[in-house]
Order: sequence, then C-alpha cells, then structure tokens
Amino acid sequence: MNSVLSTLLFSVLLLLTLRIQELVEACSCAPAHPQQLICDSALVIRAKISSEKVVPASDDPLDTHKMIRYEIKQIKMFKGFERLKDVQYVYTPFDSSLCGVKLDANNKKQYLLTGQILSDGKVLIHLCNYIEPWDDLSLSQKKSLNQRYQMGCGCKITTCYMVPCSITTPNECLWTDWLIERKLYGHQAKHYACIKRSDGTCSWYRGGPPPEKEFIDISEP
Repeated sequence: MNSVLSTLLFSVLLLLTLRIQELVEACSCAPAHPQQLICDSALVIRAKISSEKVVPASDDPLDTHKMIRYEIKQIKMFKGFERLKDVQYVYTPFDSSLCGVKLDANNKKQYLLTGQILSDGKVLIHLCNYIEPWDDLSLSQKKSLNQRYQMGCGCKITTCYMVPCSITTPNECLWTDWLIERKLYGHQAKHYACIKRSDGTCSWYRGGPPPEKEFIDISEP
C-alpha cells in the first residue's frame, strides 16, 4: 500500500471515528407527547428568563463540568406546589451533548418550563423535558396545563409511526401526528389531551369547538 493510499485511508478512518464519537456523545430523547412529558415532570411553571450565568456543576474542585444557571421570574406554577413555592433559578448542563438547554435571556422571553427537583431543591431542566416559548403554545395547551393534562396521567400515549397501529390496553391513546403530518408536534399534540374516563378507559379530548380532523385508532392501512 503506497503512502498516498495509506494517508487517505487513515483520514477516512479518523473522520468515521470522530463521527461515531459525535453520535455517541449527542443528546438523544425519545419522542413523547407534551402531556406525557408534563406528567413525568416534577415541576411545571410559566416563567420569564431574566439572566444567565455559567457556574460550576458541583462544589468538587475536581469536577470540571459546568452548568448554566438561569435566573427566572416565576409567573405561574402548574405543578410542584408540594415541594417548592417560588422558583428563582433553574439549572441545565452547559454542554448540549449532555442535553443542556439554551434559552433566550436577552429579551425577557417567557417559557413553559418543565423539569426535575433535585434533593437539594435545585431545579434541573434539559432537552428531554417539554420546554417551549409560551407564545408558541396553543390555547388548548395553555388551558390543559391547569388540570386537564394531569387528569390523564394514568393513561398511556403510544406514538404511531406506521400502520397497522392499534391500542393494546383500554387506558391507551394513539398519537398519530407523525403518521398523518410527518411531524411529532402537530395538530393532535397542540389541541388534544388523553383523558381517563370514569370506566377506566382513555380517549382523546379537545374541550373546544369540533375538531377539523378526527383522530381514530388506526388498525388497517
């Protein structure tokens, strides 16, 4: 093997190695309906971002990891009352590979923030949480935050990627946005909640004007 070919082969192998490392290190989140993400979160608030600061991840001098600390002004709390009354700061990993979240702190933008409450009382948010600019939420989503989503936390929301797709348990709702619109956060995610009925079964509920589209359990192509 001549030197030119050896150099070329080495370059290709190096690029492949770096690409594999990049994929391994990248943040990866399983698709989930907004309701499911809210049900799985310990804290759900509406807040305005006031400022941001890079801080050490821990008090350990050997720990080189950093966190972004966002100072916020809490506007309303939808979930988490039993553990916190008022949230002043939220923390996220500095590195996007560790699922760190980048929020707009320059324009005092309002967000819906969901996250976890650590043992020391700190609030941790990351890319796998449901975090959206408040103005991007639909009216139905904003109304569902008060109670409707939590009424369906005992339901299971299953993502449909292809047909056939059908429910396997009575407390299941099929999420068909990807199947119908080829995007996850489509009409169904923005306007519907999966609610448990008195008989223990679950079904989609809009709670507004008649929907433009009907969402049914799809079992046949």
